[in-house]
Amino acid sequence: QMMSAMEAVCDGEEPEVVTEACLLSEFSERGEARALINNLPDIHHDTVSREATIEKFVVIMDRYQEQPHLLDPHLEWMLNMLLEMIRNEKSPPLMVHLCFKFLYIISKVRGYKIFMQLFPHEVSDVQPVLDLLCRQDPKDTETWETRYILLLWLSMTCLIPFDLSRLDGHLSTDPGLNRESTMDRILAVAKSFLRVSDKSRDAASVLVSKFVTRPDVKQKRLGDFLDWCLTTISQTSEVTMEGTVTLDGALQSLAQLFKHGKRDDFLQYAPTVLQCLNQKRIAESNQATLRKLGVKVVQRLGLTFLKPRLAKWRYQRGSRSLAVNLAQSSVTESVEATKLDLESVSQEEDYDIPEEVENIIEQLLVGLKDKETIVRWSSAKGIGRVTGRLPKQLADDVVESVLECFSFQETDNAWHGGCLALAELGRRGLLLPSRLSDVVPLIIKALTYDEKRGACSLGSNVRDAACYVCWAFARAYEPNELKPYVNQIASALVIATVFDRNITCRKAASVNILSPQGTFPHGIDILTAADYFTVGNLNNCYLTISVYIAGFEEYTKPLIDHLVAMKVNHWDGVIRELATKGLHNLTIQAPEYMANTVLPQLLPMATGMDLHRRHGAILACAEITHALYELATQNNRLHPLSIKASPNHNFLLFNAFLVTDVFLFFFYPRGFGGELMRPAVCCLIEKLSLSKMPFKADPVITGWQWLIDDSLKNLHLFSSGARRGIQDAALSALAALCLQYYQVEPGVADLVSQYLLALESPEVLTRCGCALALGSLPPFMILGKLQKVRPHNVSSKAASLTEARRDAATAMSQVCVAVGVCAQGSPDRVLCESNIRPVYEALLGCMNDYSTDSRGDVGACVQRMMCCLAQQAAEKIDRYRAHAGTVFLRMLHSTDPAVPHIPHREELLSIFPLETGTSLNWNAASQAFPHITQLLRLHQYQYHTLLGLTVSVGGLTESTVRYSSQSLFEYLKGIQQDATVLQQFGDTLLRIFRDNLRNDRVSVPLLKMVDQILANGCFDLFASEESHPFCVELLAICKEEIKKSKDVQKLLSCIAVFCGMVQFKGDVREKVLVQLLMLLCHPFPVIRKTTASQVYEMLLTYDDVVDDDQVLTDVMASLSDTNCDIATVRTHRNQLCDWLGVPRPILVTKVTHLGD
Repeated sequence: QMMSAMEAVCDGEEPEVVTEACLLSEFSERGEARALINNLPDIHHDTVSREATIEKFVVIMDRYQEQPHLLDPHLEWMLNMLLEMIRNEKSPPLMVHLCFKFLYIISKVRGYKIFMQLFPHEVSDVQPVLDLLCRQDPKDTETWETRYILLLWLSMTCLIPFDLSRLDGHLSTDPGLNRESTMDRILAVAKSFLRVSDKSRDAASVLVSKFVTRPDVKQKRLGDFLDWCLTTISQTSEVTMEGTVTLDGALQSLAQLFKHGKRDDFLQYAPTVLQCLNQKRIAESNQATLRKLGVKVVQRLGLTFLKPRLAKWRYQRGSRSLAVNLAQSSVTESVEATKLDLESVSQEEDYDIPEEVENIIEQLLVGLKDKETIVRWSSAKGIGRVTGRLPKQLADDVVESVLECFSFQETDNAWHGGCLALAELGRRGLLLPSRLSDVVPLIIKALTYDEKRGACSLGSNVRDAACYVCWAFARAYEPNELKPYVNQIASALVIATVFDRNITCRKAASVNILSPQGTFPHGIDILTAADYFTVGNLNNCYLTISVYIAGFEEYTKPLIDHLVAMKVNHWDGVIRELATKGLHNLTIQAPEYMANTVLPQLLPMATGMDLHRRHGAILACAEITHALYELATQNNRLHPLSIKASPNHNFLLFNAFLVTDVFLFFFYPRGFGGELMRPAVCCLIEKLSLSKMPFKADPVITGWQWLIDDSLKNLHLFSSGARRGIQDAALSALAALCLQYYQVEPGVADLVSQYLLALESPEVLTRCGCALALGSLPPFMILGKLQKVRPHNVSSKAASLTEARRDAATAMSQVCVAVGVCAQGSPDRVLCESNIRPVYEALLGCMNDYSTDSRGDVGACVQRMMCCLAQQAAEKIDRYRAHAGTVFLRMLHSTDPAVPHIPHREELLSIFPLETGTSLNWNAASQAFPHITQLLRLHQYQYHTLLGLTVSVGGLTESTVRYSSQSLFEYLKGIQQDATVLQQFGDTLLRIFRDNLRNDRVSVPLLKMVDQILANGCFDLFASEESHPFCVELLAICKEEIKKSKDVQKLLSCIAVFCGMVQFKGDVREKVLVQLLMLLCHPFPVIRKTTASQVYEMLLTYDDVVDDDQVLTDVMASLSDTNCDIATVRTHRNQLCDWLGVPRPILVTKVTHLGD
C-alpha cells in the first residue's frame, strides 16, 4: 500500500486519497476469520483446501502487521476456538497441527509476548501440555509451529504459584515408580529444543527464562543449568551447522535468564559466565547471529554487575510522569519545575565499579564497529543501558570512546555504530548538553558521509543513522539547548533531504524537518514541499524542491556550497549531471554569489587532474554561465554577466572558454577519459554558444568545430555504452554553434558538403553521426543546397547499415521540417512538387524495414518516421502503435489541407469519428484494438491490419495478447455465417503466411494466432467440408515452415496448430496425424514430450478421431507411457500408426524430414 501511494504521488494523484487506505480502524475480517477456523474440521484432510485456507488466513492477518493492536479484542475467541479443537480427543493429528499453525500465524502478527499471556495456565494444564510436547518429533519439519506454540504455552503454565513437587505426588517415596520429576522433565524438554534448528529454539529460550527463574527451580537447578550452558558453549564448535545452532540456543538462554532473573540470584555466576565468553571469543565468530547474542549476553552481564538505579546526573527534559506534565501551569515554566526530585527516586551512591565492567564496555565498543548491523544495533543499546548505571565521570569516558568511532581512519561500520550509540545515549538523557559542541559537528559530517568502494559507495546506512540521531536529539533536549546548533543541523538535514543519493536517507531526513520544538527555520513550509513522498523522485529533488528551499535565505548558500563541494565531483555520473543542472536552477537565487564565488572555485577544478572533478566542473561552468545569461536577458542587461560590481567576470569566463583548448591538447584521447569528457566539453560549447559569447571569427571556434567533427566521425572508436551520449552532445553543440557563429558569415564553413562526403564512409557509425549532423544544421545552412541533401543510405538494404538507414530517415525528416513546404517553390530551397516524390518513396520504404540484429527490431526505430499505415497501428509495441495511430487519425481528419485519395474514407470516418482524435488512447491495448480490428472488413486494409495483428495476438505481452485476440475473435464471430467473407479472411491469412515463410518475426506469432483461432472454433464452417482448400493449403505451408527447423518455439507452436487441424475431416486429418506421429520421434526430447501430451489432449477433445473405444484406450495408454528414449519411442509410434490407421513413416538413410 505504501508503494502504491508513492506511485500515485509520482503520477500526480493526491496522496491523502491513497494513504487513508493504509489506516485500519478495526478487525473487519473477523467474520471471515471465524468461518475459516470453523471450517478446519472439514478441510484438514484435503491438501489443496488446507493450503488455500492457510493462505487466506495469512493474507487476512498480514494486513494487521503494522496495527496488530486491532486484533486484541478478538485474540481470546480465536484462541479458544482453536484450543477447543486441539483438546478434542477426536481431533486427528493433522487437524491438531493445522490448529497450531493458525495459532502461530496469530502470534507472529501480534507478537508472542502479548499472545502467550492469553494461554490458559491452570495447574491442570501443566501435564497435558508437557505430555503433548514430549510426543512431538523435533525432526519433523512440517510441524514446527506445533512445537513452537506448545513451548510458549508451557512457558505460561510454569508461572503457577505452587511448588512443582506437588505435581509429582508420591514420586520420591514410592520405590516402584521410576519416573522423572516434572521439574526435570521440563528442563530436559527445554534443553532438547535449544538444540533444534527451527524457530522452536527461540520459544525454548523463553521457556528457560520463565521456568529456571521460578523460586523452587532456581534453588535446585539454576547452577546446574548455567553449568550446562557454559559447558555447551565451551565444548561446541561453530564450524558445523549443528554446532552453530547449539551455540545459538545456549546464548539465547543466557541472555533471557540474565534479562528476566533477579540480580541477587545471578550476580555470583556473572564473573564465571563472562570468563567463559571471553575464552570462547564469540566476538570473533563468523556467524553474525552468534556475535549479536554474545553482545546481548555481555550487556546483560554488565547490568548484573551494576546496581539498578536512575543516574542522578542524567539530563531530563520534562517528566516521565504524564500527571506531572499535565499539572504544569505553563509551558514556559523553567525546566527545573518539571523535573522529578531524583533524590526520592534514587540516591547517588559512591560504590566501587567491578573491574569486569571495563571489559564489558570494551566489548560493547568493539561491537559498535562490527560488520553486521544487528550486532552494532545491539551494542548501541547495550552502551545506553550500561552507561545509565555509571557515575558521571565514567559515563563521560564512555561518550568520549564513542566519539572516537568518528575518526576518518575508521570504517563506515564504526561511523554507523557510533551514530546508533549517540542516538541511544541522547534518547536516555546520558549525553549532556555540554557535549553537544563535540557531537553536532560529527553528526553533520555523518549526514554527508560517502565513501567510494569499487563500483559502488558505502555510507547510506551512516547517513540514515545520523538522521536517527537528529530525531532523537530533537526529542531529548529543550529548544534552548539546541538553539546554538539549530541552523547547522537544519541546513545539513535539508541538504540530505534534497541531495542525498539514497531514497531512504532522503525520506529519513525529511521526517526530521519539522522538529517537536518548532525551532527548525521555515520547517512547515519546507516540509510541505519536501514531504515523505515527494522526495522519492531524485530529479524532482535536485531540480525543483531545492530551488524552492533555496528561496529561504538560511539555506541558499549551504545548498549551493554542498553541490560544489560534494556533488560536482561525485563518483556517480548521474549525480554529477543532476548537481550541475541543480546549480543552473539555483543561479536565479544567488547570481552574484555564483559569479563571484562559485565560478572561481570551479575553474581550477575544470583544469585539474581528477577526472570526475574535472567532468563535473566543466558541466557546472556551462550550466551556470548559461543560467547567468538567461537571467541577464530577463533583466534586459547589455552583457550576460554584468551583475553589479564584478570586474573579474570577463577574465573568469575567458578562462572557462579555454577549458576546451585544454581538452584539445591534453585530454583528447578516446579512452575512458575521452568518453567522459567529450560530452561535457560539447555541453560547454553548446551553453556558451547559447549564451552568445563574443567569439565570432575567433580561433577557438575552429577548435570547437574540430572537436564536434572528430566526435561525430569517430564514434566507432568509443565503447558502445558511450556512443549515444557523445553523439547527442555533439549534435546539440553543433546546432547551437552554427546558429550563433555561422549565421552572419555565409562563407565560414561548408559543413553540408563535408557531411555529405562522410555519408560514403565505410564506417556505419560515421554515416550515422554525419547524417544526424545534417539534420541538426539550421535552415540557413541548407538553403540553396537542398538538392544535394537527397535521401542518402535510406534505400540501402545491407544488413550492416540498419543504423545508418535509421539515422538517415531521422535526418531527412529534420531537414524537411527545417526548410518547410512550398508547392511552387525552388527545389533547392524548400520541399515542393518537384522534389517531394523521392522523399516519400524513401520514407515509405522505411515502413517495410524490419531489419533485426542481435539487439532486436532495428527497423522499429525507422517506423516512427512514417507510421500512417494500419499495420503499424495494430502492432504490439505500445509507443509505436500510439505514434502510428496518432498520425493515422491526423491524416484522416486533416481538413487544411484535406489529404486526398484515402481509401474507404467514409468507412474510416465511421470507425474513427473526429472526437476519437482526442479521446482514443492508442497506448492502451483495451482501447486501440477494438477500433483497429474493424479495419479487417475493409478490403484494402485487411492484409496490413491482419499482418500487424498477427504479431500482437501471437506476442508475449499479456495485455496486448488478451485485448488483440478478444477483438479479433469478436470480428471472426460476426462473419461466421458469411462464407464469402470468411473465405476472404482465410485467403488473406494464408497470403500473409506465404509472404513471410520462415520469417520468424511473423511466422511464429502467426502459428500461435492460428492455434487460438482453431481452438475457438472460428473455422468450423471449413471443418464441415472434407479437405477444404484452406485446410489443405494451411497444412502445406506449415510443413514447409518447419522443414529442417531446429527452432523449438516454432515447432511447439506448429504442434498446437496440427492438433487443432484434426477437426478438419478427410485426407487433411490423416496427413495431420502423420505429421504429429512423426514429431513423436523428433530428436529433441521436449518436442517428443509435448507432442505426446498434446495428442493425448487432442484425442480427448475430438472424440470422433478414433471410433473404437478399446483402440482409443490403447492409444491413450501408449501416449501416457511414451518413453523419452528415441528407440523405444519409435516402436510406440509405429504401434500408434497401426491403431490410428495411418501409414508408418519410412526411415531413410539421409534425414530429410522431421523426426526420421
